[in-house]
Amino acid sequence: MTNEQKARITSLRHDGIGYATIAAMLGISKETVKSFCRRNALTGSTASSPPPEGLCRNCGAEIVQNPKARKKVFCSPDCRRAWWKAHPQPLMTTDKFRYTCVHCGKLFTAYGTATRKYCSHTCYITDRFKGGAADE
Repeated sequence: MTNEQKARITSLRHDGIGYATIAAMLGISKETVKSFCRRNALTGSTASSPPPEGLCRNCGAEIVQNPKARKKVFCSPDCRRAWWKAHPQPLMTTDKFRYTCVHCGKLFTAYGTATRKYCSHTCYITDRFKGGAADE
């Protein structure tokens, strides 16, 4: 944990924000935040009020919500980019499957379901329409 994160935790706890909200804002474990707060006497009634809604995940700034739009999580595109750069997530969380293309016989791996048949759109068109166009 960096000194900047420690200062942010201390500041946010004095503002009455709970462990889980702080952990989500800083991108660290809730248990890490909780143990830091215990060691530094930031527990107890400090977070007696519910965490305020509409705070930026990255910097904790107030977010002005538009009632007719989707709920904002970040105050700006810069904060959004900084957050996702610091917290990379895997693009696909499903398993990869190994397949053999029905048309060309090539072995390939891809994300998706176990019912995949073709390695590419070209193989699909060639096999399905026997080399002709779809509109013939």
